Amino acid sequence: MPSHLEAAVEISLAAGNLLRYHYEKRIGFELKAEFDLVTEADKASEKLVVEKLRQYFPSHAIQAEEGGGGESATGSEYRWYVDPLDGTTNFAHGYPAWSVTMALEKAGELVVGVVFDPNRNELFAAEKGRALF
Repeated sequence: MPSHLEAAVEISLAAGNLLRYHYEKRIGFELKAEFDLVTEADKASEKLVVEKLRQYFPSHAIQAEEGGGGESATGSEYRWYVDPLDGTTNFAHGYPAWSVTMALEKAGELVVGVVFDPNRNELFAAEKGRALF
């Protein structure tokens, strides 16, 4: 099983590649609220991320932006925070400034963070006490 950071990097890269595919297809979007967009890509990316996190860390709680994390594992000291498509408005309007963003909290303290920008193929990853990429 991968470490928390290794899993976050692997998952964010996979989600970013999925988003790039949707971006190139120029998919449509819908409004969640007056100024809040959601796309098919948001939902597909979140599904991928949540499924992989559950596969690797079934006891961890997951808070995902589109609600796909559910409320399972609420007693866990670990909680993942997932924005499967950070920058949906840009994405939906064809502006290439968006990313996959993930963080892991342990007992109230952030211990892992990953941001992947598929448009520039840039990955930023850190673990508490050290930056890695």
